[in-house]
Amino acid sequence: MKEQLAKIKNAEIIARRSEGLDALEAVLPFDRREFLAGLLTDDDVETLRHLAKEGMGENSLRALASDLGYLEAWCQAATGSPLPWPAPEALLIKFVAHHLWDFAKRETDPAHGMPADVAATLKSQGLLRSDRPHAPATVRRRLSSWSTLTKWRGLVGKFNAPGLQSAIKLAVRASARPRGRKSRKAVTADILSALLKACAGDRLVDVRDRAILITAFASGGRRRSEISALRVEQLVEEDPVPADPKESDGDTLPCLTIRLGRTKTTQADSDAFVLLVGRPVLVLQDWLERAGIAEGAVFRGIDRWGNLQKRALTPQAINLILKRRVAEAGLDPAAFSAHGLRSGYLTETARRGIPLTEAMQQSQHRSVQQASNYYNDAERTLGRAARVIV
Repeated sequence: MKEQLAKIKNAEIIARRSEGLDALEAVLPFDRREFLAGLLTDDDVETLRHLAKEGMGENSLRALASDLGYLEAWCQAATGSPLPWPAPEALLIKFVAHHLWDFAKRETDPAHGMPADVAATLKSQGLLRSDRPHAPATVRRRLSSWSTLTKWRGLVGKFNAPGLQSAIKLAVRASARPRGRKSRKAVTADILSALLKACAGDRLVDVRDRAILITAFASGGRRRSEISALRVEQLVEEDPVPADPKESDGDTLPCLTIRLGRTKTTQADSDAFVLLVGRPVLVLQDWLERAGIAEGAVFRGIDRWGNLQKRALTPQAINLILKRRVAEAGLDPAAFSAHGLRSGYLTETARRGIPLTEAMQQSQHRSVQQASNYYNDAERTLGRAARVIV
């Protein structure tokens, strides 16, 4: 009887927390809210609601919610208790030790790294997939989220403690692994052409997917979150521009401005924008006309019967659409992700000799170093340095 009452009470608590997370509807899908409600505490939910009211960006808030859910689940599995606020330095070091470890040493010392029972619990919750150490970038991001949430609670954490910093450096060295790209292969112009052929049909879903792919690429390799959040109100039709910049009296091309608003690198009140010129404009306009979209979300779901939905596609859906079209083009979906459109755009501009500064105006990269990596990669693969012996 007591056990049954406890289950009922727990179900009521989860339902209440789910309702609290309803304020994050634009950020968290319904099933994700239900899942997080079982991991988070009431204080966690209130913290996320507060951050939403303060105007934190959707991507940042989504990442914080995901990291907080993982941290709560890990702490419960590792210590039997919810996350303490602020977390003691020993718990932070335990987190590092559980996630960054020497894979070779694990073979001779089963107790090294994350304990088997902790790993089994996280796997059963769908929070842990690999038996290998985490990527250092993932661990640092979760520690950063932990630190941010601690500050928002008005508390002071131990995240800059010398002991923790030393533990991270040693652990990263022990678990050394090459940093992987978000997309193993870039979606360059030739790949994009193959993807567009894969959705060359006349169905509404084909028209939409063509518009998604060509808009994301041509607008500077927009992030999947920016494409999913794109609204008609951000699109501004401009006067036609010369097809050849050197001949102002020659043929013209349609031109469209995309006002970016708030993104990963721009603020909501900034005047950042990118341009679409020529064919991408026509493809995007064709989608909006065919779908009858005059306001709100530009890219929306389409059910299996071909009916347009009101809700915008999620960033995850954008990624899945690209992978599906990659497979239909006869390529390996595991080698590509939506970020390949971003890296592909910069790779393509490098191949065509477009100056980096000009390409960055369209891609809106703030870091010259980061953007130039794509240029350097293109130059190395096309250059003579690696062809001394062929």
